[in-house]
Amino acid sequence: MLTTLLQATIIINILASTVRISTPLLLGAMGELVTERAGVMNLGIEGTMLMSCYVAFLVDFQTG
Repeated sequence: MLTTLLQATIIINILASTVRISTPLLLGAMGELVTERAGVMNLGIEGTMLMSCYVAFLVDFQTG
């Protein structure tokens, strides 16, 4: 009984963290989908996301 409950709790936690971690990638993919539908080929979406993460970290680090 207890092991079944713990296994279910672990599976739920893994699924919840998967959704939480994949959200930024899904947002970037949806933005790329919009630009593709508009006829613009954006090959640098990964670099844009990487630089925005880096700048967000630097701003957070400097301002606390």
